[in-house]
Amino acid sequence: MASAVTSPPQADTARRRRRTGAAPRRLPYLLIAPAGLLMLGFIAYPVLSVFYYSLQHYNPTKPWRNGFAGLENFTRIFTDDPHFWGTLSFSAKWVVVEVTLQLLFGLALALIVNQTFVGRALGRALVFSPWAVSGVLTSAIWVLLYNSQTGITRYLADLGLGEYGTSLLSDTSTVFPAAIVADLWRGVPFFAILILADLQSVPKDLYEAAEVDGAGRVRQFLHITLPHIRDAIVLSTLLRAVWEFNNVDLLYTLTGGGPAGETTTLPLYIAHTSVDAHNFGYASALTTVAFVILLFCSMVYLRLSKFGGDGK
Repeated sequence: MASAVTSPPQADTARRRRRTGAAPRRLPYLLIAPAGLLMLGFIAYPVLSVFYYSLQHYNPTKPWRNGFAGLENFTRIFTDDPHFWGTLSFSAKWVVVEVTLQLLFGLALALIVNQTFVGRALGRALVFSPWAVSGVLTSAIWVLLYNSQTGITRYLADLGLGEYGTSLLSDTSTVFPAAIVADLWRGVPFFAILILADLQSVPKDLYEAAEVDGAGRVRQFLHITLPHIRDAIVLSTLLRAVWEFNNVDLLYTLTGGGPAGETTTLPLYIAHTSVDAHNFGYASALTTVAFVILLFCSMVYLRLSKFGGDGK
């Protein structure tokens, strides 16, 4: 009977082979470890700092009032803050309107530039170009366009449509639509890019088979195109909703939250509380509440949309 015990030379050889085989598997993780640790530090430290300061009274301009606050900041948010619920309500309105319109226009543009026509490459470049413009530059462009002396309203007044000196951003009845249009210009290409990338992966054979069966464009879109791009729509909608909720640069530059607080979102209110009022403890508590709201809404949305599933 052969011995079940491995001889010492054979055991050494087996151990060396295991070590030699394990080294290549560990090498990629060792190479990305420094970058991973740096990213963890840059992400984890700010998040933990916000949670810490949310439990503190912290105002650098009034150091004698600084100290542990416990849940006092959170109690004030829900019971004694005259601006929290209004800014949260406007944030929800802003996100729903913006994301819905951006999705519809982005889907339409993606379907158009996915077709074959002369100059398609140029058309795609023009459609996607606004997304390459930074948020601050986008805001500056639309501030000039909405300028009462040199912008759109001046030319409309020259045509007899409206009055001279009218500012769309200073009127409570027009400031919201004006801000919506400005953000649409930059947000629509984001949806168009992601949806177009998914559209190009839909097998052409399915459309040919559907045409043979007599299915029209509408039925092809509902039963072939839409199921294939569903995950792209869900992901892009979620990402854009989070970005729009946290949108500060455009509204801050266009309106500053005005007029009369009509366009103040919750993140913009947080920015005013921290940067202008220097109340970093209370602003951190507001940020924590906003984080929990976004996390909860994202989980519910992914659950209801069955992201990554078969959609049934």
